[in-house]
Amino acid sequence: MKSRIYAIFIICLMLFLMIAPIRAMDTSSYNANDNKFVVGFDSEFPPFGYKDVNGEYTGFDIELAKEVCKRNNWTFVAQPLSGWAAKEMELDSGLIDCIWSELTINGRENDYLWSKPYFNSSQVVVVKSNSGIEKLEDLKGKNVEVQEGSSVLKVLDGEKKALKDSFGSFSLIHDYNTGFMDLATGVCDAIIVDIPSAKYQLVEKNSTNGYKILEEQIASEQYGIGFKKGNTELKNQVQATLDEMYKDGTVEKIADKYKQYGISDGLIKT
Repeated sequence: MKSRIYAIFIICLMLFLMIAPIRAMDTSSYNANDNKFVVGFDSEFPPFGYKDVNGEYTGFDIELAKEVCKRNNWTFVAQPLSGWAAKEMELDSGLIDCIWSELTINGRENDYLWSKPYFNSSQVVVVKSNSGIEKLEDLKGKNVEVQEGSSVLKVLDGEKKALKDSFGSFSLIHDYNTGFMDLATGVCDAIIVDIPSAKYQLVEKNSTNGYKILEEQIASEQYGIGFKKGNTELKNQVQATLDEMYKDGTVEKIADKYKQYGISDGLIKT
């Protein structure tokens, strides 16, 4: 009898140990009592999210998120994404509470529970100034790179497919720091990138005399904050706080810090 009870106890214990980690990972429903707001972001996507000279995460999106946390007495947790292509998996698993990282709404309308759009942007092409490439049709036969998981991929497989088919080669890269290094060394002839990131790279890391942004755009788009579907409580609280920040001028004040990268110009004012 004792052996049967012991065996049952062991089985129950094993089941508990198997289930507990799974339950611990299920953080998809926001718990207002834990006071943590875990923001998933691309840590190599300036001027929206990146490390400053002191090794601290900063950027337009990061500063907005920190202010939202401050006003709600939440603890801000910066969670760099393991890769841009893995962002949906990390959100669905509960590793992060939202994706707040230059995230394009267009083409992803049904993928997330969205905040209001807060930024107007576009996808542009960056080339060397002496490349002889002046317009999109000049990319025929050229080697072009774009970040994996980028929203522009849907555009290139859709309305801009003829343009993509004209490229000599088309490669996916992990981040745009790699893209700009490839452009500098001649590995590629052009990179397709969000215009604020392009402006940041040209201002901070490359001579504007050495690189240029083509006037023709690949696509226009809007950024928003992506939450897991069903996480309405958190989305509504974040949006209400952002609305307050717009009303008292805080959003514009933060945007002005990144004015030289076009953040103030692209800001959607509500």
